[in-house]
Amino acid sequence: MRNASRRDFLKSSIAAACAAPFAGVELACAASPKFVVAPGIPPRRSPLRIKKGVVFTMAPEKFTYTERFKMVSDAGFEVVQVPTEPDQSKAEEIKKAADRANVGIDSIMNMDHWKYPLSSSDPAVVEKSLAGMRTSLRNAKLWGADVVLLVPAVVNPQTSYVDAWTRSQKQIRTLMPLAEELKVVIAIEEVWNKFLLSPPEMTKYIDEFQSPWIKAWFDVGNVMLYGYPQDWIRTLDKRIAKVHLKDFKRKQDGYAWVNLGEGDVDWPAVRAAFAETGYSGSVIAELQPGDEAYLRDVSARIDRLLLG
Repeated sequence: MRNASRRDFLKSSIAAACAAPFAGVELACAASPKFVVAPGIPPRRSPLRIKKGVVFTMAPEKFTYTERFKMVSDAGFEVVQVPTEPDQSKAEEIKKAADRANVGIDSIMNMDHWKYPLSSSDPAVVEKSLAGMRTSLRNAKLWGADVVLLVPAVVNPQTSYVDAWTRSQKQIRTLMPLAEELKVVIAIEEVWNKFLLSPPEMTKYIDEFQSPWIKAWFDVGNVMLYGYPQDWIRTLDKRIAKVHLKDFKRKQDGYAWVNLGEGDVDWPAVRAAFAETGYSGSVIAELQPGDEAYLRDVSARIDRLLLG
């Protein structure tokens, strides 16, 4: 072939290869500005760089720690969120079981913030809450986790919104030196506690700490009652440390928590928001417990709905 004909032949051949449906093969056609994908062919979406996990309580408690971690791993999950464990021997056992299964303990769900809220006017209640958080932070250090989830306050007839804000911030600031020492983030979650009801409000609450050790734990399902997850994701942006996945279904007589993809969450919009903000942490399913087949199904749903 003459040089000009050879160039034309190569261009046409590569263009045809880019448009062809090769199973399991992606050609880097977009890497060169000389070639473009044929019009009318939708671009293949890139997988989000996100770790997939579950809360540890989704693996039934009737099994041993070793069996539960193996079940989680076999279902395709990389990480778990584990509740606070004050018993040091049990905490050590959990670490060994996770290591054997090659599953990362990604985060800790603090367990005392509902019963003993930091926003309480009772110093004894507040101290119990702080003690629970200190245990959670030390669990995180032992287990190699980098985040502890915290519900910061509860608004009720005894605690005003303003008091919940000021009291909880005051107590969280006392925890910040330990968080920094252990290199563990305290992540504030939005829940149905009549507090932090909008994304700008939560942004302001977190920003007032002026600390890299205070961030947001975002729950996709929790905000469905009064907002849109994609809006929260874009507003909180880089403040989001970790994410819970749930789905929420509105009904004529109320609502229901349902399996992923069976509710009203707009998963394509959620995925687009995570891609837009560049989120690259982990997503933790927080659903009812179930056997390994159920966990495999949840894992597949996360792949299909979110991760690509």
